[in-house]
Amino acid sequence: MAAAGAFSAAIDRQSAAPMYDQLRRLIIDGISRDGMRPGDLLPGEHRLCEQYGISRTVVRQALAQLEHEGVVERVKGKGTFVARPRINENLVHTLVGLYEDVERRGGHVHSDVLRHEIEPASADVAEALGLEPGTPVVVLERLRIVDHDPWALATVWMPEEVGRVTFGADLSDASLYRLLADHGVRATTGVRSAEATVASHAQALLLGVSAGTALLRLRSVSRDASGRVIEFFIAHHRGDRSRFEFELREEDAQASLLHLDPRADR
Repeated sequence: MAAAGAFSAAIDRQSAAPMYDQLRRLIIDGISRDGMRPGDLLPGEHRLCEQYGISRTVVRQALAQLEHEGVVERVKGKGTFVARPRINENLVHTLVGLYEDVERRGGHVHSDVLRHEIEPASADVAEALGLEPGTPVVVLERLRIVDHDPWALATVWMPEEVGRVTFGADLSDASLYRLLADHGVRATTGVRSAEATVASHAQALLLGVSAGTALLRLRSVSRDASGRVIEFFIAHHRGDRSRFEFELREEDAQASLLHLDPRADR
C-alpha cells in the first residue's frame, strides 16, 4: 500500500463552485495524475485542511461525496483509501448466479460453505417454495468470495427432491446452477428483487465490514419449465463492492407499468 501523498493546485476562493466540490475534483485529479491504485492511502483530513486552508467540514463534505461515488473508502481509525471499483452485476434481471456472472468477467468465485443440510421449512421458506411449513428442504448457506474479497452471504433453500443432488458435491469452487443443470434441473423463469439494508454484527464479521454498513439484499424465487419452484434464495452483497446494472428497453417499461402495485401510492 502506497503512502499518502499531497495533492497540488489550490482552492479558488473566487469561484462559484463550492469549496468542497473543488477539493473533490482536486482529489480525483490527484489520484489519476499520481497513478494511485486501489488500497493506496490518501492524505488525512488534518493535512488537507492545512494544505488548502479550509475547514474540516469542507474536507469531510468532499470525502463523503467521493465515498458515495465509490472513489474513496474511509476506514475508521485507519484513514481514507482509494476504493476498489465496484463491479457491475447482472444478477437482478437475469437468471444467472454469481459464479457465472463473475466467470464471464474473467474473475473467480470461491465459496466457504457455512451450512449444508436438511431442515424443516419455516413459514417464509415454505411460502416461497410453495410447500407446507415443516416440509423438509435442503438449505445451503455460503460466504461468496470474489477474487479473494468477501463479497456476499447467500442462503439457498431447495425442495428436498431438487436439493438432494447437491449432497456429496464440492460446492466451494463450483456453480450450484451448473450442478443442478447437470441433473436436469434448470431455471427458466423467476422473480428477483433488490433492496437496501445494513449489516448485522454476524454478517459484518463474515463480510469484513463494520456492523451497520450498507448491504444490498437480493431475494429470488426460480422455477423450471414446468412451473415448479426449484429454489429460493436470499443474498446480502457488500454495498462497497457491488453495483447492479439494468438494461432498459421501451417494451420493458410498458410491461412494468402493467404490474404496478395499486397500493404503491397509498
